[in-house]
Amino acid sequence: MVASTSMGTTEKSQLSSSLLSSLLLILLATLFSGAQAIKGHRRGRLSSLREATVHDIQHAFKQNQLTSRKLVEFYLKEIERLNPTLKGVLEVNPDALFQADKADQERHSHAPISLSPLHGIPILLKDNIATKDKLNTTAGSYALLGSVVPRDAGVATKLRNAGAIILGKASLSEWSNFRSNRAPSGWSGRGGQGKDPYTMGDPSGSSSGSAISVAANMVAVAVGTETDGSILAPSSRNLVVGIKPTLGLTSRAGVVPISPRQDSVGPICRTVSDAVYVLDAIAGIDYNDNATIETSQYIPKCGYAQFLKADGLRGKRLGIVRDLNDYAIGTDTILNRTVEQHLDTLRHRGAVLVDNLKIANLLEYHTFSSENILLVAEFKISLNAYLSELVASPIRSLADAIAFNKKKAKLEKIDEYGQEIFIEAQATNGIGKVEKIALANLTRLTKEGFHKLMIKNDLDALVTPHYVVSPLLAVGGFPGIIVPAGFDSKGTPFGICFGGLKGWEPKLIEIAYGFEQATKIRKPPKIKV
Repeated sequence: MVASTSMGTTEKSQLSSSLLSSLLLILLATLFSGAQAIKGHRRGRLSSLREATVHDIQHAFKQNQLTSRKLVEFYLKEIERLNPTLKGVLEVNPDALFQADKADQERHSHAPISLSPLHGIPILLKDNIATKDKLNTTAGSYALLGSVVPRDAGVATKLRNAGAIILGKASLSEWSNFRSNRAPSGWSGRGGQGKDPYTMGDPSGSSSGSAISVAANMVAVAVGTETDGSILAPSSRNLVVGIKPTLGLTSRAGVVPISPRQDSVGPICRTVSDAVYVLDAIAGIDYNDNATIETSQYIPKCGYAQFLKADGLRGKRLGIVRDLNDYAIGTDTILNRTVEQHLDTLRHRGAVLVDNLKIANLLEYHTFSSENILLVAEFKISLNAYLSELVASPIRSLADAIAFNKKKAKLEKIDEYGQEIFIEAQATNGIGKVEKIALANLTRLTKEGFHKLMIKNDLDALVTPHYVVSPLLAVGGFPGIIVPAGFDSKGTPFGICFGGLKGWEPKLIEIAYGFEQATKIRKPPKIKV
């Protein structure tokens, strides 16, 4: 059942308690509980579920040390304990334990529906990814609460086919951070303000809840979406791995959109290997998203896991654009020293660093003018199309969403955060002359900038700290992988990003995995609740 769309004066307090109510109902139905559900001290046993990888979990399944039910119970307890503070999870799936029991039954009868490493593994989906079940899909907004989607999103279908357990919906920056420039990252009307578990500060966005939840061990793996930086940024800030795939490598069908020209769906996980397992599960053709048909040519015959090579850095040519690095690092001497140490590690592991490169028109990339002109026009077109396909919905257009926010201004914090991007988008009138000029400008920027840099210098990847490269990857539809790299002088996590051209995921996986295995920076946060 979906939540009612009728709201009275007490709607906010009622809705804010709905997550805890769902958790309590589920937990009362369980036979076993405890955050330390599985601990063992004999050699070969899984000592703790915190920081457990997909490989660890699958091994524990095979050794009869763990069941999917116990795993789901563990994460539900962690959500109950941590989420009131971190606000990384918007809803939990009331059918999660049923799905876990089904996975256990399949495993015990030696008849799993899938041989995927994700079989029986709980996963959170960002709340703009549709699921045709008892969960809402709202992009964090009350305006979509109670809407009924026609079907699972393409990636949700693939995850179910892989045997994954849909644990719930992760919070996000409302409308994927495309309602207002004033709203803080990680905030939504329904979810409140998310916090990164390391500093209790800005989690970055817009896939903030996916990154928070994975970092804090409230779930094994998660899926986010990116238009420009929305996977790479929160992954960097929350010390986790994020993959922003080549445009169209994963389906966007059933995802609350911003732009079909830039939107991507990708994994957010604690390790590169876990992220690759998720990518293998969600990549591929979906006839509800035509971009996946052409992009499927890039998918290797035996999938992406074959590129998880510890010596993946050897012989790779990695480019360094100091202008980008300086922009990301600023005057932080600790951050600068750490980045330089990582560059040395890349050299020592056999990579060839091509330093002091320049990207033509770099400043123009970061003014966002042409990108924004296109995005607001594409958003109106795409959102209206998405809303028109819903089986039921309180709103049917961007204009309806604007009117809803005005009517429910207190609930949606319109006075504090506004909705100027919505209003700007509503004022557009399709793809006209101005938008076509902007598109031509972005095409030129990509050809003369990032693409030329990679080809001219025979690079396998561009290496940058944080997510400063995201605009270059976004406007070109290019992939990037970000890996935990340490902390700055304020104790804020950051990652190292490896970006490449379309279809270069195999190279990027080899590089990212090689870097991860050489450094092993990832460590869990110490959370006080």
